Amino acid sequence: MANAFEYAPAPESRAVVDIKPSYGLFIDGDFVDGQGQSFKTINPATEEVLSEVAEASESDVDTAVRAARRAYTRVWSRMSGAERGKYLFRIARIMQERAREIAVLESIDNGKPIKEARDFDVPTAAAHFFYYAGWADKLKYSGFGDTPLGVAGQVIPWNFPLLMLAWKIAPALACGNTVVLKPAETTPLTALLFAEICQQADLPPGVVNIVTGAGATGHALVSHDDVDKVAFTGSTDVGRAIAKAVAGSRKKVTLELGGKAANIVFDDAPIDQAVEGIVGGIFFNQGHVCCAGSRLLVQESVAEEVMDRLKRRMSTLRMGDPLDKNTDIGAINSGEQLKRIRELAGVGDAEGAERWEVACDLPTKGFWFPPTLFTGVSQAHRIAREEIFGPVLSVLTFRTPAEAVEKANNTPYGLSAGVWTDKGSRILSIANQLRAGVVWANTFNKFDPTSPFGGYKESGYGREGGRHGLEGYLKGTDA
Repeated sequence: MANAFEYAPAPESRAVVDIKPSYGLFIDGDFVDGQGQSFKTINPATEEVLSEVAEASESDVDTAVRAARRAYTRVWSRMSGAERGKYLFRIARIMQERAREIAVLESIDNGKPIKEARDFDVPTAAAHFFYYAGWADKLKYSGFGDTPLGVAGQVIPWNFPLLMLAWKIAPALACGNTVVLKPAETTPLTALLFAEICQQADLPPGVVNIVTGAGATGHALVSHDDVDKVAFTGSTDVGRAIAKAVAGSRKKVTLELGGKAANIVFDDAPIDQAVEGIVGGIFFNQGHVCCAGSRLLVQESVAEEVMDRLKRRMSTLRMGDPLDKNTDIGAINSGEQLKRIRELAGVGDAEGAERWEVACDLPTKGFWFPPTLFTGVSQAHRIAREEIFGPVLSVLTFRTPAEAVEKANNTPYGLSAGVWTDKGSRILSIANQLRAGVVWANTFNKFDPTSPFGGYKESGYGREGGRHGLEGYLKGTDA
């Protein structure tokens, strides 16, 4: 991609990771062979096959759930909160000690830039284990009781594999539950490395179990009769199917689903800061973010200035080798996702929106899509309504605060939003009117383990993170 400043390549060493030719399932404290077919996991930046991974069958899932139940009944639920907390602290410290190895593996398996895996994913994941380790012996002060549910079945997505694992496993273990977790089929490697960390931490066998596979494995897990809690992060369509599968059962459920967040820029906003927030809001992690600011709502009086500065800033983004420390935009996670991004971008063209993207030479191997924005977008356009989950920004304009709120709320989703203005009173007023679970003011895509995260409408229900993240793993005070 053309840049004002050229950089010499600064690749991170791949030698710090040891990717095995094949991986089994992690059940009852050991790696075991699965009974299903194996599948390949590839590097999306090069299409290189990284490893063969076992696909868990329904029988494998049953074995994992039984192991989790034994560990819950005999060990974990009987252990004091203080003792459980020691294990979580130990896991967090090991994650920090092995941070470079984890970050490189995440970048290779996912396609995300190494600087994001290194500076965001891994430290934030460790921070979640530290945070919930502190809660383990203080549950009676949580407001949600201190009685665990039992066995948690957890299904996580491919956009933040390790971080979503931490969001789910850390609070579950802190509350005294045991876990069977299924990572996404395109990004299983850091979950399997986490299994090694559990062994290194001497976590009792069966407390954490990792079953790899695709949709059938996930269905077997969430439908298992001996699973007490289902936690899912992923698409709204799959979340809807899970809700139907567990309807009428005793299972407790949290769903963190899709989004189409509005990032609202008023005419009194600090434009340079807002442009950085727009870029971070949509192009962070290649736009593979459920809360990405994929709809830019900009006030008409500053729209031309914002567009000019945004295009200049986009022209400086560096796309390429995810392991290069200078890279801003990595690879799309899979060929299937790239196909969907291309399809919806094509729909934007067909519906009359104006596409703009920086001219650049895309790598010949792997899955790549350049940072792109569409102007002339109306609320009726599919690119303004559907989650693209890629580096594509739809730009709309507004004249008044009321119009901004009306357009921001005109979506079936309700996960996140952003407001850019120098008036504190306007921030509070707009935030109170936005129908979104998270609203950022003069920033975007900021996360902290102490802060709850989640949405409503078709973005799901339940909260993860913070004290509220404990609620989904406890029986409550009236149980």
